[in-house]
Amino acid sequence: MTHTLLSRRRLLQLGTGTAFAGFIPRLSSAAGTRDPRFMTIVLRGALDGLTAVPPVGDPAYNHLRGDLAHKVGTPVPLSDMFGLHPAMPNLARQYRAGQALIVHASASPYRDRSHFDGQDVLESGQPGPGHKDSGWLNRLLLTQGSGQKIVPDRGLAIGAITPLILRGQADCLGWTPSTQPLRDDALPGRVMALYKASDPKLADICATALRSQAIAGAAGDNAKGKADLMVAMAQGAARMMARDDGPRIGAMAIEGWDTHSSEISILEKQLSGLDRALATFEQTPGPVWNDTAILVITEFGRTAAINGTNGTDHGTGTVAFLTGGAVKGGGSSPTGQG
Repeated sequence: MTHTLLSRRRLLQLGTGTAFAGFIPRLSSAAGTRDPRFMTIVLRGALDGLTAVPPVGDPAYNHLRGDLAHKVGTPVPLSDMFGLHPAMPNLARQYRAGQALIVHASASPYRDRSHFDGQDVLESGQPGPGHKDSGWLNRLLLTQGSGQKIVPDRGLAIGAITPLILRGQADCLGWTPSTQPLRDDALPGRVMALYKASDPKLADICATALRSQAIAGAAGDNAKGKADLMVAMAQGAARMMARDDGPRIGAMAIEGWDTHSSEISILEKQLSGLDRALATFEQTPGPVWNDTAILVITEFGRTAAINGTNGTDHGTGTVAFLTGGAVKGGGSSPTGQG
């Protein structure tokens, strides 16, 4: 069995981004047959919606976008107006199966050009930046009553730092994949013994981290680059959320979507990684996919016209994806033509 490295630094990453008091929370014994999961993926850097979902039916598109239109490859047709970037065949398949929605020309209320402020607005759910105490997904967790299968005040944060969208009063379990194999299988046991003798609170966090890692498995061991890391994050999240006693609401943030230059090559890799991550959720064993919804959002869009370095600058409107077996999809707003 392959293990991943559990360093003190990583252990603290797992623990300090969370405030959990126990292991993955148990479900309440709620009535009903639905057992929904909801994952939000935040793309940091401002995704260019016109490259991800190009309006190929617009006669002005090719002239306006130049090389970004000509060299991106052949988009997968979605409708007479829109296509999907060729690096996203799995999302295209989910769309054709009626399990994905594409919301074009979407934007938060933020209209300036700061990534940090735009992310604050997107994730806090507030009308302006500077509200960093809690995210809207964390506040959603607090509203879940004991009669819901969504566990009250428990969420899952994937990544080294808990995204703002999931910060707040509700406790969250944190996990991030390691890309380095564990060189000594006995190390976790020795670390655990050390913490039990010297710091009981840290020992509790260590125990939770080890159990989380056991569920997530070897996700990340073979990751090479950002695209593989996206898949590893999705793999770990999907495994934990698929458990009967696992969290039902989660979030992850993925860096690397700012494309002032070399947009074609950057987005080809990034969109491919995102597409594989979405497929990973779908392919997780069990019936979980049928009750899963995944929202993909970014802080703002990019300029319609390209700049002088084969990229685009900060704009407003972008694109959002909603996919999953629980989604009644197959249309691309605002045209609504599937």
